Amino acid sequence: MSEVFHRIRRLPPYVFAHIDPIKAKLRAEGVDIIDLGMGNPDMPTPEHIVAKLQETVKDGRTHRYSTSRGIPGLRKAQASYYGRRFGVKLNPDTQIVATLGSKEGFANMASAITAPGDVVLVPNPTYPIHSFGFIMSGGVVRSMPADPNEDFMRSLDRAVRHSIPKPIALVLNYPANPTAYTADLDFYTEVVKYCKANDIFILSDLAYSEIYFDEDAPPPSVLQVPGAIDITVEFTSMSKTYSMPGWRVGFAVGNERLIAALARVKSYLDYGAFTPIQVAAVAALNGSDEVIEEVRKVYKNRRDVMVESFGRAGWDIPVPKATMFAWAPIPAQYAHMGSLEFAKLLIQETGVGVAPGVGFGEYGDQYIRLAFVENEHRIRQAARNVKKFLGGKASQGNVVPLTA
Repeated sequence: MSEVFHRIRRLPPYVFAHIDPIKAKLRAEGVDIIDLGMGNPDMPTPEHIVAKLQETVKDGRTHRYSTSRGIPGLRKAQASYYGRRFGVKLNPDTQIVATLGSKEGFANMASAITAPGDVVLVPNPTYPIHSFGFIMSGGVVRSMPADPNEDFMRSLDRAVRHSIPKPIALVLNYPANPTAYTADLDFYTEVVKYCKANDIFILSDLAYSEIYFDEDAPPPSVLQVPGAIDITVEFTSMSKTYSMPGWRVGFAVGNERLIAALARVKSYLDYGAFTPIQVAAVAALNGSDEVIEEVRKVYKNRRDVMVESFGRAGWDIPVPKATMFAWAPIPAQYAHMGSLEFAKLLIQETGVGVAPGVGFGEYGDQYIRLAFVENEHRIRQAARNVKKFLGGKASQGNVVPLTA
């Protein structure tokens, strides 16, 4: 009876479990921790969304069980969003399911479509649920490049030809967590064409669709590609777009067969989010885009401050085009340590918490993810702490003006 359960054996220890005890110990000792590790939005949810929750929760009829697919008004609001933002027409009754955040949706989709031994192509590094949702379901993960560059299609073809059995699905995530890579419609068009020809489903994580910094190039949806809906489901989240991380509202949209499979699994597992939360989410989706623009502006300002101040401290931070993260190589003099040991040393010496890149896959072990979840003053303080730690070896390589 002392053996570890089979599925638990397939899960490595969560990498942040190595950092959290150090963080807790330092805080207990009175150290001011500037935590740039977890992507946990710190901005309050907009007032009109909270007000709708408060209004709705006073109606006792909303306290009963909800529906696991999401209330009709919420699914219609998501369909309207896709129509406005991407020009994609969706049937809210058959092509949309509300989820308890995109993470839950992804995990349950993996459970719905994966048989033991099925092969799934997943970027590396990537958000952990993209891999471990399938691993927990008995699948086999084969790593793909995370960068949607000219080598991606060659890698995809090689992976398909050399995988036995043939892969059932390809995971895409752009804008990407943790790397902040972005993809364009030309890339999606190539991928859709290849996957349709090879009977491979596409599962696209679009959680950061609205956190982008080039106003002329908003991230597209893969569903904008003609015919993509025949093989694709896309996952979105309200956590970052509307600063609603604790509300746990997301969506899966796309192919009717895949959506039906997800809905069936969910029907056995949950009754959906609390109805007042869903009603408030409708108010968010149907409300003004000014809320989204303000959130985006805050993250852009924080990005610029981080890139500038950390660059002056001696740590070059590549400028991300999207997401709430920077994906930074470990400073050269510490690269031999790997990301976990460097992250542990950094928090002990500077009080700055970061996410070790290895937590997102072995190919991330020379990188650190930094989240824009502290205000500009705190980010500058983190940079001053880092400068002392690095010895003030300033580098101007990626410094951008704060007005950029």
